Amino acid sequence: MSRSAKQRGALRQLASQPRVQIGGGILLLVVLAALFAPWVAPHDPLEQDLLHMLSPPMWSAEGEASFPLGTDSLGRCVLSRAIYGARVALLVAIVSAFGAMLLGSTLAVVGGYFGGKIDRGISYVVDLWMSFPPVVLSLILLVGLGSGVDKVILAVVLVDWTRFARVVRADVLVTRRRDYVLAARLIGFTHLRTMLREVLPTVVPLMITLFSIEMGIAIIVEATLSFIGLSVPPDITTWGQMLADARSDMQSAAWVMLVPVACIVVTVLGCNLLGDGIRVALDPRLRTRSE
Repeated sequence: MSRSAKQRGALRQLASQPRVQIGGGILLLVVLAALFAPWVAPHDPLEQDLLHMLSPPMWSAEGEASFPLGTDSLGRCVLSRAIYGARVALLVAIVSAFGAMLLGSTLAVVGGYFGGKIDRGISYVVDLWMSFPPVVLSLILLVGLGSGVDKVILAVVLVDWTRFARVVRADVLVTRRRDYVLAARLIGFTHLRTMLREVLPTVVPLMITLFSIEMGIAIIVEATLSFIGLSVPPDITTWGQMLADARSDMQSAAWVMLVPVACIVVTVLGCNLLGDGIRVALDPRLRTRSE
């Protein structure tokens, strides 16, 4: 079978996965909302309208169509703030997950392939790093690095690269004993070529699944850090910042709290569904089992 035929078959498998369709649809809507926020959002997310403080959603008896999901305690449009908050969430999720995957998977492939002292040294660093609670370690890093989106991304990468290193390493340890890996070495492949051509493609489905999970984790971490004021400046809207602002009004104006919570939950669910569906479609073992 030619490479193009294999690619078409993989694309058909992806398109036929319900989890890929649902998760991809959710993430596509979030990405489009983030990209076209200036045109989609009905108001400026920082614009205050003190005459419409805590206005209910438009389907309520006292709601207004100009504020579809109501306003917060400063009269800011909740829908507009939720749309603009998706920008920070997706930026942190994609960049930090990619950075953690690149660092952790590289060390995992090198350690798992060579074994011996190299593997033991990398495993020791991973175990030592994972002994620190992730949230506490993130707070310590941000206190030292300062606030900002780039600092949040760096903190997530430095904390969560161990997840990729530990899980991918276990798969590499199994893969390096496969016959095709041994055959590659016998015919003269270098270690680098063997890792890139024979080992890496086998663990890519697992890396994709971990990448999607890490995106969801990064979204939650960013929301947590912005909730306590360590993520971004106050003039940048985030879902965690919306949650922090809604604490005092959550009983009288529940929509102010429910909207950012729903955004976080739905986006994380989309990430997990998409990653799980992609792995089932690309991994022959899981595809055969599901069929």
